[in-house]
Amino acid sequence: MNQIASASQPRMSLLRWALIIIPLTMFLGFLSGTMSGSTAENLWYQALIKPAIQPPGWVFGVVWPTLYLMMGLALSMVLAARSARFRNLALFVFLCQFVVNLTWSPMFFGQHEVTAAFFIIIAMLGLAIATTGLFARVRKAAAWLMVPYLVWISFAAILNFQIDQLNPDAESLYVPAASSQIGNGG
Repeated sequence: MNQIASASQPRMSLLRWALIIIPLTMFLGFLSGTMSGSTAENLWYQALIKPAIQPPGWVFGVVWPTLYLMMGLALSMVLAARSARFRNLALFVFLCQFVVNLTWSPMFFGQHEVTAAFFIIIAMLGLAIATTGLFARVRKAAAWLMVPYLVWISFAAILNFQIDQLNPDAESLYVPAASSQIGNGG
């Protein structure tokens, strides 16, 4: 029995994908950042010389969850487009760029490898551009949802590069752990 899908079926498919993919994307992004110590409390990061264009710390806490939400929605749109011609390739390239994205924070904040992190973010940018182009062939709205991500990681690449230039010894920068001294009372 051949049936044409009702108008609500594609919307329901998108909704089902979005209910799974958006929280998963946001959680994995949060996990990568949190486990690598990419917070304002990171003493190594506090000790680095920052470029003049460095935004305040709270901006990162607003931007990244928003970008992960938008990426999750874009991915959901492509997942819901079952018969689209470039869907599988778009999904593969998205997953590659997302894995690369999740490696940046551990490399930069966790391993303190600022130079390696720069090359990772350049690879991430290239893969994100390819993803956006492929998403446009599947769902134009999905591609538009990726544009703020492209802008942000371009800016982040500039920040990463400038931090690397300002801190040539960043990889070997030693920051003693915070400690409290308890007097002997005596």
